[in-house]
Amino acid sequence: MTDQPILEIDKLSISFFTRLREIPAVMDFSANVMPGEALGLVGESGCGKSTVALGIMQDLGVNGRIVGGSIKFKGRDLCTMTPEELRDIRGSEIAMIYQEPMASLNPAMRIGKQLMEVPMIHEGVGEKEAYARALEVVTDVKLPDPERMLQSYPHQLSGGQQQRIVIAMALMSKPSLLILDEPTTALDVTVEAAVVELVKDLGKKYGTSMLFISHNLGLVLETCDRICVMYSGEAVERGSIEDVFDEMQHPYTQALFRSIPLPGADKNARPLVAIPGNFPLPHERPQGCNFGPRCDYFEVGRCDAGFIPMEAVPGNDRHQSRCLKFKEIDWQAPIDAGPQTAKPAPGQVVLKMDNLKKYYEVAANALFGGGDKKVVKANETLSFEARESETLAIVGESGCGKSTFAKVLMGLETATEGEILLDNKSIGNTAIEQRDTKTVADIQMVFQNPFDTLNPSMTVGRQIMRALEIFGIGENDYERRERMLNLLDLVKLPRAFADRMPRQLSGGQKQRVGIARAFAGDARIVVADEPVSALDVSVQAAVTDLLMEIQREHKTTLLFISHDLSIVRYLSDRVMVMYLGHVVELGSTDQVFSPPYHPYTEALLSAVPIADTSVKKKHIVLEGDIPSAMNPPSGCPFQTRCNWKSKVAGGLCEKEVPPVRVLSEGHQIKCHLSDADLADMEPVIQIAAE
Repeated sequence: MTDQPILEIDKLSISFFTRLREIPAVMDFSANVMPGEALGLVGESGCGKSTVALGIMQDLGVNGRIVGGSIKFKGRDLCTMTPEELRDIRGSEIAMIYQEPMASLNPAMRIGKQLMEVPMIHEGVGEKEAYARALEVVTDVKLPDPERMLQSYPHQLSGGQQQRIVIAMALMSKPSLLILDEPTTALDVTVEAAVVELVKDLGKKYGTSMLFISHNLGLVLETCDRICVMYSGEAVERGSIEDVFDEMQHPYTQALFRSIPLPGADKNARPLVAIPGNFPLPHERPQGCNFGPRCDYFEVGRCDAGFIPMEAVPGNDRHQSRCLKFKEIDWQAPIDAGPQTAKPAPGQVVLKMDNLKKYYEVAANALFGGGDKKVVKANETLSFEARESETLAIVGESGCGKSTFAKVLMGLETATEGEILLDNKSIGNTAIEQRDTKTVADIQMVFQNPFDTLNPSMTVGRQIMRALEIFGIGENDYERRERMLNLLDLVKLPRAFADRMPRQLSGGQKQRVGIARAFAGDARIVVADEPVSALDVSVQAAVTDLLMEIQREHKTTLLFISHDLSIVRYLSDRVMVMYLGHVVELGSTDQVFSPPYHPYTEALLSAVPIADTSVKKKHIVLEGDIPSAMNPPSGCPFQTRCNWKSKVAGGLCEKEVPPVRVLSEGHQIKCHLSDADLADMEPVIQIAAE
């Protein structure tokens, strides 16, 4: 069987049938997965990646149907199997890991029971053997205290632990094929690195073949052997990782790479280039090439003439492209850079935080509210300044206090101790209800999820005008409407969108409305809380470019909260790294991204997937989970996971919180390491010389 594909998809077409029409979701899709091979499936949201996975599982629901082609697993056609035959294969020979772990776990059953069900149902083994197998896989996925884990309920585990349990469940019956559908989207970058490492190791141990669905090209580079790029229901390019990353042969693949921040991208000198236009709806696809209307190389009368087949790229291993002109395009030509801009000089200090602390008192028994009170130290002595026209990035894992600090700044919470000064006026202890209109308008927020931030029953224009009313801008509705239309121009949305409802907008368009609303009152400070993490890479480039343009025009101070260090490196002027409520490192982007680092910063940088084969990374995987803010470790907050702790004599890391040390002008870290140890640190990310 070794030279036969485990999975063979040939000219697959899948449609969904509604009362109005047939909607073709996937067309003429072919892909093979060989034994022990990992295939990455990449593309924007809505391109049909998950539909392909559900087609393999024969789980397309009532409206979905395979209307052409075949899917063969180990030589057998899945489309012609009976429900009983499929039931035998699903979960035992083909397993799937979904994006949201809690959707795959039964909240009312202990973890052990859920894991034991798999071999008991599929293989008919006894309870004792099933328990032993469950214990083995929980140990394999590197969860602490496996026996306690088996006795726990899903809600007692962190997101990363839940995802590991789902992986363990998928591996219980040692499947031949593992389908992973965006398995790390909801996880922190450090947890993501550990989960990816784990999946690779287990794939080797069990000889499992993998179909890895992702929109993160860096992650696919680190996990897969081969890649298939999808656009609007079709495979447009496929080949080995090296061939596609280094010798891409399709304009869409090239456009994807242009819109992601690789090392060396600079928001002023080498800005990202967003893909023009919008993704076509399935029932509105253009004639000929689906990517034609957005392509730099489009030729009328040729690219829109008829069906375009996949063609082999000469000289490469199973490398194919769905482009009529791929042999004519000079792929080595330098890419046209976006318009260059001068770097704005930071102005005076707009925002100053001085020893800010935010503690919460919670009941020790959270279920019944009784018992002793415990203190959650969400923010611990935060001090920094932010200037006019400056972008300050705030990075760290979930639970490090980033969003708590944003809430205190916005006035949704008040500070426990310390001061927040806006233009030398103290606002840290003033709740939003007591703040004057100008202060509220001066500090605005762009939220992470564009789908939750707009009122579904109000038009786009009305939502922006409502913000203008609250900020007291404009004498009457006519003036406010004119200002609202100007704001739509500012965020590059057509004025006709003023009368649209949010449901008629894409994710990127909704995020632009959120930005327009944030700038309605000429905000001095905009807190952007993961504003692009829910968006496709092509839309990310357009939204970040828009934020930068508005910042240059309005001299706005941007506080950019993110865990994506690639985008932080591209966007920010200064970076603040937080861990468990503490600022562990603060400096300019260049200072933070080059040694010496705080050990936590070093681990964060190592965990970032980079979609560039010329980049070499030092490999650091953090052990264990981030401790609870309700029960933080003694001494240095990072000491339970630190790889450098052994260098510090006398157990100092466990006893004392490190003092803040200034390494060079504007660069400070909170660490006990000696100057000699810091000087010995090597760069985490190295770009190979051309």
